[in-house]
Amino acid sequence: MPRDERHIATIPYGKLGIIPLKSCTAMGDKVDKYLVDWREKRDNETVLSVAGYKKDSYILDAKTPRFGSGEGKGTLSDSVRGHDLYIMVDVANYSLTYSLNGVPNRMSPDDHYADLKRVIMAAGGKARRISVIMPFLYESRQHKRTGRESLDCAFMLQELTNMGVDNIITFDAHDPRVQNAIPLNGFESVSCTYQFVKYLLLGVDDLHIDSDHMMVISPDEGGMGRAVYLANLLGLDMGMFYKRRDYTKIVDGRNPIVAHEFLGTNVEGKDVIIIDDMISSGESMIDVASELKRRKANRVFCATTFGLFTNGFKKFDEAYEKGIIDKILTTNLIYQPEELLSKPWYINVDMSKYMALIIDTLNHDSSISNLLNPVERIQNRVKEYNELHYGK
Repeated sequence: MPRDERHIATIPYGKLGIIPLKSCTAMGDKVDKYLVDWREKRDNETVLSVAGYKKDSYILDAKTPRFGSGEGKGTLSDSVRGHDLYIMVDVANYSLTYSLNGVPNRMSPDDHYADLKRVIMAAGGKARRISVIMPFLYESRQHKRTGRESLDCAFMLQELTNMGVDNIITFDAHDPRVQNAIPLNGFESVSCTYQFVKYLLLGVDDLHIDSDHMMVISPDEGGMGRAVYLANLLGLDMGMFYKRRDYTKIVDGRNPIVAHEFLGTNVEGKDVIIIDDMISSGESMIDVASELKRRKANRVFCATTFGLFTNGFKKFDEAYEKGIIDKILTTNLIYQPEELLSKPWYINVDMSKYMALIIDTLNHDSSISNLLNPVERIQNRVKEYNELHYGK
């Protein structure tokens, strides 16, 4: 059943309200435009009878000002009573600052998370339902305990649900099993696989998507699931690297990698897609790409949901100039500096329409199963691509 037909068959759960925090303003504006456009075109009497169904904007005004001491508060200028609220936050947005005793202080993930809780508290239990859209899951890299360690991500999920949050929507969680911390609450870890395929096909016009010409690579054992899924969808072979670490040392909070060992079939002459959840410093990704080139792989495409680039872009520029990496795809789910968008090796994967689809569907209390299962859409994209470029 087409999406709009499913929607007009159900009444919205409540008046739709979107609160993109300052860290997520650009994405919030894009999502809002899609929602306004879609709902403006609907003419079914059932849904139009819902007060406030058609609006010029679904964004509700929320602010998180700071005092001179660095302390903050959350304020809402619009009423949220009876609303189905979707609060959007980008905890990885490092571009924002606030004044701390007269000195500019860059906002950390902790600051963004604190602002999220302030907005939830400002709603004061008046909203009909609260969903948090947190693309990069706060503290998701600290999802399990090894020795005497904190369990930050699990505690965060429990804290939000205790504050009245009904659903938590994230994208490509580092380890989705962290939802075990809140087994009775809504948690969705949304895959970006379809968007990666879509934008790779749009950005490169001479791909041969078959097992003779292409291969999918997982850069480590933790990302095997993503690589297996993509390889099966495209009918490709896959391989993986595992990281041999020196467990006698800890550098920057982790055991340093000694070498990347490869498991898989011959990659010689093949284009390869390295798929992972994030690029942090990028050293591991470049090492894997270098190893593949040493094994005579053809072109190397890196697809990751989150491009953190914590050590800047210099190493990626060098890798591109040396022919180690051909293209890197990351989403706009987190902050992207203008410098990144101008790089010749970069392909921006826009997720705003997909996020708007999820919000629209959930607000209508419809199932999002079809949105989370992109098999048919990926196969159709590949078929269209082959027909356009190769006539088959």
